[in-house]
Amino acid sequence: MTAKKIEQADQLIDEFKSLVADAETLIKATQDHPDETIGNLRNKALETISGAKEKISSLEGDLADKAKVVAAGADDFVHRNPWEAIGVAAGLGLLIGLFIRRR
Repeated sequence: MTAKKIEQADQLIDEFKSLVADAETLIKATQDHPDETIGNLRNKALETISGAKEKISSLEGDLADKAKVVAAGADDFVHRNPWEAIGVAAGLGLLIGLFIRRR
């Protein structure tokens, strides 16, 4: 998994957490409503949110594990091939510099 994909997954997780928090707030706002139908819907929604929170926590753990593996792989590559790593970094720096200069 690339660093960009990891960052995108982190952003998605953060947005989903925000959505879950907003949904919980909305559900709790209906807490005082006496209607049985709304109460049943509220309970079902709270169960669904609880399950979603567990899945997000699991996904975060998996994502963190994958990020550690990617970082370890990059570290290992740099230690085995220091001159190639320097060349790649210099090449990327040159390309970025050229793109910035054109703007």
